[in-house]
Amino acid sequence: MQAATPLTSKAKVAVAPARSVPCQVLRPAAPVSARRMLPVARVGAAELDEIQLLEKALSIAKERATRAKEAAAAPAAAPAGAYTGPGFTVKTFNAISPVGLSRFPAGKYVVSGDETKLPQSPMAIMLRSHQLKVEEVPHTVRCIVRCGAGVNNIPVQKMTELGVPVFNTPGANANAVKELVICAMLLASRGIVEGHIHTTEKIYKEEKMDYDKVSKRIEKDKAMFVGNEIEGKTLGVVGLGAIGGLVVKAALALGMKVIGFDPVLSLDAAWKLPGDRMMRADSLDDLLKVSDFITVHVPYIKGANGTHHMINGTNIKLCKPNVHLLNFARGEIIDGEAVRDMYTSGRMTGKYVSDFADPFLSGHPRHLVIPHLGASTEEAEDNSAAMAADTVKDFLETGTIRNSVNFPQTVLDRKPGHIGGRLCIVHRNEAGVLGQITTYMGSKGINIEQQINTSRGEIAYTVLDFGSVPDAEGLQQGLGAACQAVISSRFIGDVFDDELGQPGKYFFVRWAK
Repeated sequence: MQAATPLTSKAKVAVAPARSVPCQVLRPAAPVSARRMLPVARVGAAELDEIQLLEKALSIAKERATRAKEAAAAPAAAPAGAYTGPGFTVKTFNAISPVGLSRFPAGKYVVSGDETKLPQSPMAIMLRSHQLKVEEVPHTVRCIVRCGAGVNNIPVQKMTELGVPVFNTPGANANAVKELVICAMLLASRGIVEGHIHTTEKIYKEEKMDYDKVSKRIEKDKAMFVGNEIEGKTLGVVGLGAIGGLVVKAALALGMKVIGFDPVLSLDAAWKLPGDRMMRADSLDDLLKVSDFITVHVPYIKGANGTHHMINGTNIKLCKPNVHLLNFARGEIIDGEAVRDMYTSGRMTGKYVSDFADPFLSGHPRHLVIPHLGASTEEAEDNSAAMAADTVKDFLETGTIRNSVNFPQTVLDRKPGHIGGRLCIVHRNEAGVLGQITTYMGSKGINIEQQINTSRGEIAYTVLDFGSVPDAEGLQQGLGAACQAVISSRFIGDVFDDELGQPGKYFFVRWAK
């Protein structure tokens, strides 16, 4: 960020002409209140400085957005002497951070927001907030990645049926959200927003910008906004993943007590938690009963066993009357109608802070709603884009699946010195399918050197490593005919170095026929 020009010198230049007023206006006989009135010229100068700074900041932001848009729309050129064969093609929606786009090696990957500039139909889709439609996903797409955690803008169920893994970037924006949660706790407990509104909407107007009166009124009215400190209070954290884990550590550092609840806590996430300094709730109800603040960090999942209205009209009655609710995950996780009813009945007096609107709480004084700022930092956008790019590369080049919302995690490291083919097969998760695949391979004289088979719900994913393949296309077509559960398959050889590893060459998709 460019250093701002010192305001003092600019203010002097702007204010100086205003001081050249007739001396009689400033004669000692004038009342004290008149002499201490906030000068119109001085206020105008300060406002002018602020406008100039805001215009400069806006100009910098526009330049950055333009660079990102141009980077997304223009395919990168390969350096001299680099790989010159066909590359993996990536279609972008939205302006993706150049930090992320730079992770794709020029020449080996062709990335553009304009599909007409791609040499082949896209093999991957990269997006942020674009509402992706099924018809925007051609059969050549191997994967979709969102630069962010939520995937509500992607038709995940349909992509699962089509055998397309959908990836997200959990944790890339974790620090940005964590900082906003800490900010929200202070906003909820200290009357900061209300105090600012009171000053600008009442004190300034009622005292007509008279400095002495404004100063006295600010001191006097502070009693209207007495709050509470967060040190020693209990924070309930629902969801202990990347974001929740950072919130736990930050709250402990601020002297808070912390209780956490996560029914699907992964082993990796558990190891990162300060288990000796926090409490673990056996149920959500247990957490609700003891918390002074409750923050939710879980994905939004519909259905009977999902997270829709996780905090609802029944269990919200277990909360303390002065509890503060914080929601920077998804609006639907907390039932806004239930919160409104609690406010109306007087059973709840705390604040509800979120960066989502709610149809039942619009305009309610206890609902502090802000724009969707959770991940809106330059650092979070850069981190998300970089993580998304690395995820796509790993999948396209090795078949590895990490951070997918609809496919099982699958990692099969290459054996040292392995030369030959790798076949990645997406198929329905049905009994006997793996046997059909291996039997067919055996009938064609293919010796499988290593394999991995994983599944998640209705989808399964199998990766096979073997030696040379005399007829790769024939093998794929034959497998598709012999095993009707196969949705798609693609060969990965020595990527960029042999025929099997040539991007886009061997890709069988049943629904494309």
